[in-house]
Amino acid sequence: MAEQKLNAPARAQYEIRRSPAGVRKVTEYQDPGYTIVGNHLTQHRSLSGLAIGLAAHIQSLPEGAPVDIRTLARRFPEGRDRIAAALRELEAYGYLERVRRRTDDGRMVTVTLSYNNPEATRARRARDAAEQAKRRTAVEPPPPAPDPDPVPLPVPVGQLPQPDHAPRASPTPKASSEPPPNPAPRPSPAPNPSPAPRPPEPTTDEHHTLASALLANLRRDDPRLLLSVRDIHRLTPPVAAWLERGASPEAVRGALTAGLPPTLRHPAALLAHRLTELLPPPLPAAPTPPRVATPPAPPPLQTCDGCERAFRAPAPGLCRDCRHPGRSGTQRRFLTP
Repeated sequence: MAEQKLNAPARAQYEIRRSPAGVRKVTEYQDPGYTIVGNHLTQHRSLSGLAIGLAAHIQSLPEGAPVDIRTLARRFPEGRDRIAAALRELEAYGYLERVRRRTDDGRMVTVTLSYNNPEATRARRARDAAEQAKRRTAVEPPPPAPDPDPVPLPVPVGQLPQPDHAPRASPTPKASSEPPPNPAPRPSPAPNPSPAPRPPEPTTDEHHTLASALLANLRRDDPRLLLSVRDIHRLTPPVAAWLERGASPEAVRGALTAGLPPTLRHPAALLAHRLTELLPPPLPAAPTPPRVATPPAPPPLQTCDGCERAFRAPAPGLCRDCRHPGRSGTQRRFLTP
């Protein structure tokens, strides 16, 4: 064997060898108008280059810009089929979500949600759901305490034992060969009367039904307003109060969904606050129209017995001129047969 030389130079174990070929970055300061894209997207192992480029392009667009297949096909040289396949890739990996919603005028539109970091979004939503479930558990009332020991049934007044003022010593029974007589049967206490049946709970009226449907449909306007059954039951009475005060369902939905913050962690608490603070006043009572006095009906027409003229009077007879011939100043000629 060769002799081991301890004074030989040690080999560098962690030396990084760089090749003269490869990318070289030239970084310059950019004015406002750039987009921050994570390496999890640009270096994704499963996405195609077209899908990565479309995701970066969609992230750079302003809010409300159209990103349908036809618009993207006019923007890029790739055809509709390749662009549609790339969008499906982004949907499969969570970078894109297309939701169908109904507008106030009844039209169906497609809203595209672009996520710059779907993993972080899923983790945040799971954390918010856990916090909301923990808060609900803390708000729930404790379980009812077990019933105490049963109270003995009351004994009728006639059967109450009469207390003695002084304790008496029980006499010692004498020995006898005769069997003791059978004791008289004690009357059984009166059974406890059963509680009166409770009246049936009133069913929900039209306002409550419409309010619960309105709250359940809020997720169509914004996916973040997805409420649980417990929250819908809790918020139904405030919404019904709005409807009872004359507010239309469109006005209530607009008051609940307008101007939502970009980060919405507790949608039920926000809706409860808006329903309480923005409650409209009740409509004033409609003024009662003034009653118009009906003029009395005129007396019927009568035929004068003297001149055969028509005049109004409650009973037949002579007209005013025939009753007072001197007042008119004219001479009446009566018809003679």
